[in-house]
Amino acid sequence: MKIAITCQGTTLDSLVDPRFGRARYFLLVDTDTMQTTAHDNAQNLNAPQGAGIQAAQAVARLGADAVITGHVGPKAFATLRTANIAVYTQAGGTVREAIEQWKKGQLQASQEADVQGHWT
Repeated sequence: MKIAITCQGTTLDSLVDPRFGRARYFLLVDTDTMQTTAHDNAQNLNAPQGAGIQAAQAVARLGADAVITGHVGPKAFATLRTANIAVYTQAGGTVREAIEQWKKGQLQASQEADVQGHWT
């Protein structure tokens, strides 16, 4: 399975970024091999609007099956759901810790957005 995790750096030891649309990076992790690829999200960091939708579209293009992030707004959530990408929120710590939590079944898939739009 491929999971995109919002993060503040480019390694498994980077902290999970609590923002989805305005996360600094997405780290795409293959949970079978633990191979990673880092993807810059700089184009959305200062976007006046639409950051969540654009980030969700980027994650879909990466081929992610799921997302782990701190929070996700309604438009991004709807875009991810349309792309059949599961969303796991409230993850903290490092990317490595978030993956381990997911593997142990400690993260539950979200059924709706957990913040209003334009959360920064």
